[in-house]
Formats: sequence, C-alpha cells, structure tokens
Amino acid sequence: MIPRYAPKDVAALFSDEHRFDTMLEVELLAAEALVELGVVPASDAAALRQRRPVVDAAFVDAVNQREEITNHDTAAFVDIVQDRIGMPEGAWVHFGLTSSDVVDTAFCSTLTAAMDIVITETLKLRDALTRRAIESVDVPIVGRTHGMHAEPTTYGAKFALFALQVDRDLVRARDARSAIAVGKLSGAVGTFSNIDPAVETYVCAHLGLTPVPATQVIARDRHAQVLYACAALGTSMEQFALEVRHLARSEVGEVEEPFAPGQKGSSAMPHKRNPVVAERLSGLARVLRGYLQAGLEDVALWHERDISHSSVERVIMPDALQLTVYMLRKATWLADGLVLHPERALFNLTEASLGLVFSQSVLLALVESGVSRDDAYRVVQSAARTSIEERRNFRDVIEHDGEVTLSDEALARAFDLDRLLAHRRRVLDSLTWRA
Repeated sequence: MIPRYAPKDVAALFSDEHRFDTMLEVELLAAEALVELGVVPASDAAALRQRRPVVDAAFVDAVNQREEITNHDTAAFVDIVQDRIGMPEGAWVHFGLTSSDVVDTAFCSTLTAAMDIVITETLKLRDALTRRAIESVDVPIVGRTHGMHAEPTTYGAKFALFALQVDRDLVRARDARSAIAVGKLSGAVGTFSNIDPAVETYVCAHLGLTPVPATQVIARDRHAQVLYACAALGTSMEQFALEVRHLARSEVGEVEEPFAPGQKGSSAMPHKRNPVVAERLSGLARVLRGYLQAGLEDVALWHERDISHSSVERVIMPDALQLTVYMLRKATWLADGLVLHPERALFNLTEASLGLVFSQSVLLALVESGVSRDDAYRVVQSAARTSIEERRNFRDVIEHDGEVTLSDEALARAFDLDRLLAHRRRVLDSLTWRA
C-alpha cells in the first residue's frame, strides 16, 4: 500500500519484521510443544527461547540475501534462524513442519490482529453516525428517489440508516475475524504424518487461534471472507460518501464537508469547497471490491496445495486491511464533522420543490373525500404539471383547482409537514446499541 493510504499501526502488522517475528514465535512454540511430548529436550527449547534472534531490518536483509540462494523464502528464514541461534539446538527449528504450517498460522495471527483494528474502527464509525442521527432526527430534509424530490424525511433518518448498515458490517467483520483466527500445524498435506496433533493444539492456544482441519494450507475461503467484510464496509462507506457528495452540490447545498483553516478547495477557483474526502472514499471502495475478486479466485487450489494464491495474497491482504482502516478513519471524521445546513434543506423542501412533495398527501385526501383513486391521481398529476410549468406553488394551484373540493381543514392537513414526520423518531428504536 502506498504510504498515503497506509495507517502506521496496520502497516506495522504487515511489515517484514512483524511477519518474520510472528513466524519465529510459531517455530519456538512448536519446539516447546515437542518438549511436552518428550521429543525435544527441555534445555534445548529453553536455549531456543533464550537465544531468540531480534527480528530487525538486518535480520530481514539476511533472509532476503539467503533467499537469493535458496529461492524459497521460508527455507531462507529457517536457515537464518538456525544460524543465529546456533547448533545443536537450532536443529529443532522447523522440526516436523512444512512451510505452510508456519506461514499460514503466522499470517492468520496477523490478519486476526488487523481485523481487531477494523472492528474497533467500525464501532467508531457506527457510533459517530448514531450520534448524528440522534441530534438531527427532528431536522427535516427532502427525500429523493431517482434523484428527484419525493416525500420529506430528516437528516437523522439518513444517519440512522447508515448506522444500521455499518452495524451489519460490524457483524460481518466479527464473523470474518472468527473465520480467520485459525491455525494449522499438521505437516505436509495436512495428515500429521511427522508432527503430533498436540503441537498444533499447543501453538494455536498460545496464539489465541483455533486449530482447524486443513490440506497443506488453510482453506482460502476464510481469507476471502475477510476480503468480503472489507469490501462490504467499503461499499457502505461509499454509500454514505455518495450521499454527502450529492447533498453538497452547489444547487443542493444541504451539507458540507469540514473545511479547515488554510485549506484550499481548488488550485484555480478560490470559492470552491469540494467534497474531496467523500470522493476519495468512493474511489477507494472500488479498489476494495477488486481485492475481493482476486481473493475469491484464490480459493480454488490444486489438490492439497499449490502456491498460486501466495503472490496474490502478499499484495491484496495487507493492502485491503490497511485501506479499510484508512477509509474507516476518514469516514468517521466525515460523519463527526459533516456540516448540516438545515435552513437550505427546509428551503429546498418547501420552496424549491414548489411544495410538490405534498402531492401524495393531496391524492390521499381526495380519495378519503370519496374521489376514485384514478380520478384523484389524474387531478393531482395535472395540478403538479401546472405548478412546474408555471413555477407556481403547488398548494396555490390546488386551492384554485375547481376539481379539488377539499375542506380547509383537509387541505391544511395535507400540507402539514409535522404530520408527515410524526413517526420520525421510530428509526432510532432500531439503534439498539445507543446509550
């Protein structure tokens, strides 16, 4: 991931130093498990732990140089670890294991830690949207379908629905975390031919992972599930961002991204305050969905294993997790700081719309008065067209329409905004996690 979109805490998890250090921990735990089975002398395992090499840039460089000879990165890693620890104790490193035992288990441990960050940041986004929903549930705004004015709604309803979607994403993220928090140390083709199952149990327990049956590799549908959780989150953030972008347009003007002192919206036009973060979220969501496609193609491997997935995962998994966390933090910033313009929203609702948002209410009032629905629809549709063509307020047109025989009371009720929004707080009942 390019540094621009790489949160430091997540990037550190996918660094070579962290990768090799986690692999080393798997190796040492496996040796310690073999002590309990009477295979490795306790003194040798203690020496492995005591002489554990520091995994730093120099260590990584040594592994990379060794790989130029071995053309096998895990074999190069084992060679360097054994060399740093020394013999004869170093000979117990990687005893009875195959590369995937170490690499897959370490990778799943890292992905689990990354998903913990994703879950934490998802909670923050959901809670930010929830706060905005509660504080703005009584603030009216015109609803839109097909991009056209429809019935009134409120800012709070919009925020609440986004919060509910992110809460569903939270469920998916937690499920994906459970799916990837697994390990395997069952040897070549996964049959425990040269390693006791107790080693797998011991190592996974110490890493907080669940042992799972496997071929030579852990099944890649688990990794695809992580990518789906990330892609789903990205799509939800895109939906929120797209709403911000639409409502921020000059001719709408109902919201505005936070704008810091000294910020420039355009290099050429000083008046601009562009929704750049929302646009960025929309764009990056496309990247996350692309990673999912590649992850799904990694699921089908030949027989007990091949490594067609390996090169793909080295790119997409670190990038997807870093990008997801970056987007979550930006989306939370946007939700927390989004500037609302209630006066403009009310103007658009009542004035710019010419009052046409009340057309259904007039239709229903006519039906209640005894007019057939088809006849009522024709009358209201004709009046709406007159309102648009003559740029007259819809209520004024209705009041002067000879085919409309509604009482003053019925007419007032039809154009009563409070009546239409009487149940606006009901959506908050669905936000069951709110304080």
